[in-house]
Amino acid sequence: MTSLTAIPLISRLSSKIIRILGCNPGPMTLQGTNTYLVGTGCKRVLIDAGDEHTSGEYAKLLGSVLSEEGATIEHLVVTHWHHDHMGGVPAVQRLLESMESRLATVWKYPRATGEAEEDTHRDWRQLEDGQVVAVEGASLRTVHTPGHTTDHACLLLEEEQALFSGDCILGETSAVFEDLHDYMLSLRKILAVGSALIYPGHGPVVSDPNSKIRAYIDHRSKREAEILDFLTSRRGPCVVMDIVESMYKDTLRALWPAAAVNVNNHLMKLLKENRIVCENDKWSIG
Repeated sequence: MTSLTAIPLISRLSSKIIRILGCNPGPMTLQGTNTYLVGTGCKRVLIDAGDEHTSGEYAKLLGSVLSEEGATIEHLVVTHWHHDHMGGVPAVQRLLESMESRLATVWKYPRATGEAEEDTHRDWRQLEDGQVVAVEGASLRTVHTPGHTTDHACLLLEEEQALFSGDCILGETSAVFEDLHDYMLSLRKILAVGSALIYPGHGPVVSDPNSKIRAYIDHRSKREAEILDFLTSRRGPCVVMDIVESMYKDTLRALWPAAAVNVNNHLMKLLKENRIVCENDKWSIG
């Protein structure tokens, strides 16, 4: 597997954006969760808050940035419910308390009907598609982008036409998703936004968004074709891991469970389209 790009713990990316790593590197989080402090005044927006397991270390980093900037956090926007993006919210609020600042208003798009939100979210505010969260020097427009999760939202910094993509687009490697149909629609939705830069939830800044998004779309289309070819070449039905072992030979085995999720989502999409059949968790061409 190719080495990941080195990312400093703290990086000033523009006059309006400071990236702070969540101090939680790993196979799924890459260099760690990217969090972003956005704005130019004393009240800023923080996008995502890292993982609860490394929140103490992260809060120290964030506190050092806030002190240097002479700033506090007015709004904390969570891109989606995964714990490496929202787990550090309580630690951020405790940091603000220790600085004798007001607690941040926490925003997140709601999950789909039937998907439970944790009790800790009861004081959080619900984002709406197209809503603008603004502070001095920054207007962030919400773009609902389900697929990775049902509640996933990207944020467009209108002053720079830059998109904070959460886990919809990563700086390196490909993203995982819950629903491939919705994910493909979301990719096309953010392609239509026409962003100048993408600031992803993991990995380095994407300087050529259109090429990256089209590559994601092409990658998924290629994977779908590979799955169909594999099933066509089989003499009988197969299970998901048979496909993973064939298609992901050059991928770390630690990442195979995530690959299996993606393969299963492709299979579910093809099943809905009546292009394949499934019986007793075994898949084959109809």
